[in-house]
Amino acid sequence: MEQAKGILIKFIVSLIAFWIALDLFFDASISDIVSFAVTATVVSYILADRILLPRLGKKNTLMAEFILIYMIVWVFGSILLNGYLQIAWGSIISAGIITAGEVFVHQYLLKHMPARKKVKRQHRRFRQPTLRYATEFAEEKDPRDKK
Repeated sequence: MEQAKGILIKFIVSLIAFWIALDLFFDASISDIVSFAVTATVVSYILADRILLPRLGKKNTLMAEFILIYMIVWVFGSILLNGYLQIAWGSIISAGIITAGEVFVHQYLLKHMPARKKVKRQHRRFRQPTLRYATEFAEEKDPRDKK
């Protein structure tokens, strides 16, 4: 249930960001805005929040999510909407707003994310030998020296 709240918060942030960015630069319909929000929410939740956030941390995930949202809006915006330069500005603004909102979403998800189970490693049947060689350093004695 806590994950559903996180997804809902993420969807609302995406919906507001796309409403501001796409309605500002385009005459985007509500169906375009909702489709962008659903696509961005699903893709960024799966890739960023479930995979990258536990492994990379908040800052790196925010950077990756900015690039991900930017690319989603750029690709789908070039298909659905007209105007090459407008798509660039719309994607930058929407990615910036979503990234700013994701700071709070990541804090919420990290607080309520279930703990990852540690998987036991299976023992290998044939163990590879561990090669641990030690090196000693000493002064060389000259065999010609007769001290």
